[in-house]
Amino acid sequence: MNIFGVGLPEIAVIAGLVLIIFGPKRLPELGRTLGKTLKGLQSASTEFEREIKNAMSENDESLNEDNSSDKAN
Repeated sequence: MNIFGVGLPEIAVIAGLVLIIFGPKRLPELGRTLGKTLKGLQSASTEFEREIKNAMSENDESLNEDNSSDKAN
């Protein structure tokens, strides 16, 4: 398992350090906050991708309209 160049042993060390630093009481709160942040980033990414696709399809449609009007002349 390799996430962003970090293997399983490194993830275990990081998790241990987080547990020591924040303590077991704040860990669920930290997990919820991280989950909400990742969900927000995912939805923003999806929205951005949708906007790019819409812009590209509008550009393609305008190019097709321009080509068809040029052929008519």
